[in-house]
Amino acid sequence: MKSIQRNVYTSIDQLAKGFADYAASTLQDTVAKNQTASLVVPGGNTPRHYLPVLANCALPWDKITITLSDERWVDVNTHESNENLVKKHLLTHLPENTRFVGLKTQHTLPFDAVDEIHQRLDNMPQPISLTVLGLGEDGHIGSIFPGMNPVDQDTTQHCVAVDQPVALSPRISLSLNTLAQSQHIALVVVGKTKRQLLDRLSELPDPQIPLVWLLQRCQSPITVFETD
Repeated sequence: MKSIQRNVYTSIDQLAKGFADYAASTLQDTVAKNQTASLVVPGGNTPRHYLPVLANCALPWDKITITLSDERWVDVNTHESNENLVKKHLLTHLPENTRFVGLKTQHTLPFDAVDEIHQRLDNMPQPISLTVLGLGEDGHIGSIFPGMNPVDQDTTQHCVAVDQPVALSPRISLSLNTLAQSQHIALVVVGKTKRQLLDRLSELPDPQIPLVWLLQRCQSPITVFETD
């Protein structure tokens, strides 16, 4: 399994600072080399802590395109929406010309939206410069869950639609291949249960766990930021 570089912090505030320093340096270097960069960020509760810290970093945000790792198929103005969370905790703190690519469309179901979302993502700098992911207690990443067929992730599309019952509600997620092809991947792991899961997977990779699928496919080591 591809190596992981684990950085352990004593508090969420220290983690947020360490992550922001890493992300800012990575994005700055990418822009210096390529003139542009792309950033994938997750939803959930933990990004509320570190996204505002990243937003305070002096970066050429006009050259960085931001999107989401996944999205629930809900109105983007509701609190369940990852886009809503990222706008509140990151985008509102950035210059108005910062480019954001949302994953929600007007389609009734995400299955009908895959082609349109793929095209949106394809217009971003590819491969993704930096992908930031959380880790579920069941080992899911983005909206790629245990119980899904990893073979289905071999799509050439940048995204996949996810249906019930695996995800509880319809969702769209960046595909495993798109995530794995990222130039840099950061994994933020908060809580003893998730850290213990990471310990177990490091010792004995479970082929049923999406994080393991990612580790088996990614091109570079994954940088982990973790705290209890």
